[in-house]
Amino acid sequence: MLVLLGFAMIAVFMVLIMTKKLTPVLALIIVPTVFGLFAGAGLGIGDMVLDSMKSMTSTAALLMFAIIYFGLMIDVGLFDPLVKFILRKLGNDPAKVVLGTAILAAAVSLDGDGSTTFILTTAAMLPVYLRLKMSPVVLTCVAGLANGTMNILPWGGPTARAATALHLDVNDVFVPMIPSLIAGLVVVFAFSWLLGLQERNRLRATEPEIWGVPDSPEAFDGGTAAAFSSTDRTGSGTPGSGTPAVGGFPAGSSVAVLERTETLVDDHDSAMADTALDPNRSTLRPKLIWFNLGLTIAVMVMLVADLVPLPFVFMVGSAIALVVNFPNVKEQGAQLIAHAPSIVAVVSMVMAAAVLTGVLTGTGMVEAMSAWLVQIIPSSMGPFMAVITGVLSIPMTFFMSNDAFYFGVLPVLSETAGHYGISAAEMARASITGQPFHLQSPLVPAILLLVSLAKVDLGDHHKKVLWRTAVISLVMLGVGMLTGAIGIG
Repeated sequence: MLVLLGFAMIAVFMVLIMTKKLTPVLALIIVPTVFGLFAGAGLGIGDMVLDSMKSMTSTAALLMFAIIYFGLMIDVGLFDPLVKFILRKLGNDPAKVVLGTAILAAAVSLDGDGSTTFILTTAAMLPVYLRLKMSPVVLTCVAGLANGTMNILPWGGPTARAATALHLDVNDVFVPMIPSLIAGLVVVFAFSWLLGLQERNRLRATEPEIWGVPDSPEAFDGGTAAAFSSTDRTGSGTPGSGTPAVGGFPAGSSVAVLERTETLVDDHDSAMADTALDPNRSTLRPKLIWFNLGLTIAVMVMLVADLVPLPFVFMVGSAIALVVNFPNVKEQGAQLIAHAPSIVAVVSMVMAAAVLTGVLTGTGMVEAMSAWLVQIIPSSMGPFMAVITGVLSIPMTFFMSNDAFYFGVLPVLSETAGHYGISAAEMARASITGQPFHLQSPLVPAILLLVSLAKVDLGDHHKKVLWRTAVISLVMLGVGMLTGAIGIG
């Protein structure tokens, strides 16, 4: 009964948020409560939730003050020069921008911390997406793909957990999986390029007056910006041609190439009026840009050094930023109120997630689901236990914490696999291939931070990212089998 209730609860939750019948916060509260009562939790369900919530308070504080800090930095204009720099280096072709987002997220993921990765990636790239009218869901999708794939690094957590649970050296688990990691990143970059192409086509259809459509295939070689940089942008025509132009590009075009970086950068006022990057916003503090940059670098150093708890780092950083940039008490209050919607959205989701985790753990659903999955594997499938473990790691690490999977489920699976000649190291390697999928779970605080910073609905994020992360996990598992890192008994 607990097994059925557990899987049914997860299924109902996912359906409700992906079909937008309920917001994630309401679904996280209502669905577990109903199923918990059916599971016999009774009045004890309150204690289950509160016990789970205690472990969430530091996470909620981190997310709250991180949102305040980076919201302030955007308001005061710290990232405006970065936006122009990225536009000039990447161009304004969405395919290049999205690929650049993936590369940035993968690079920052080397520090092993998802929250830091999403904070930096969103801070750097979200203004660019807003500037180019690209979908922020693409940003969260690509950042989630890259960070989830890089999460198998030894210092990322899951690999160390798998090695510890099975009493292995972490290098014995990770090093043979390097080809799988490389293959996963290749798929991430391929998905990113394809998503960028989709954005390019969408913008061509929805914003023709901004993007224009050159008709020469040579435009794709990056020369379009130079060819049209001296174009009469009033629409009179192109240099050396009598062809009428639309938006500064030749009429009669059929191919969308978005290489108008100079135009978009120069037309800053009109392009970004009434947005978060409005060049005339009253919150700009150009004289304090070097102070704000130094403060942000100091915060990032403290994040990487891990000398002080992260929530406290952002608390102090936010306080300093407010006092220096907005010395007037009324302005300080106004800034806090301005970011209140984002804060309420993410903190309420973290607290609501405690209901789901509390019910899963307190009612014994997690243990029952794990035991059932182990029992239903027939003995004839024994030689394929490593492969089965890799496949199971995709949904199981999504529905439960890494600790529950690696310390509760993996040792049992590994013990069974040992009877078929499959080593513990192979089992550990297979178990980490589900991490790209795991990182998208609503039980992972970092992903809640990502969608909140980008102001993206979690259901929209899941629609775009889940099947892609499943593909990446299966590719990593397959490459592990091909290279012998994951064997068959």
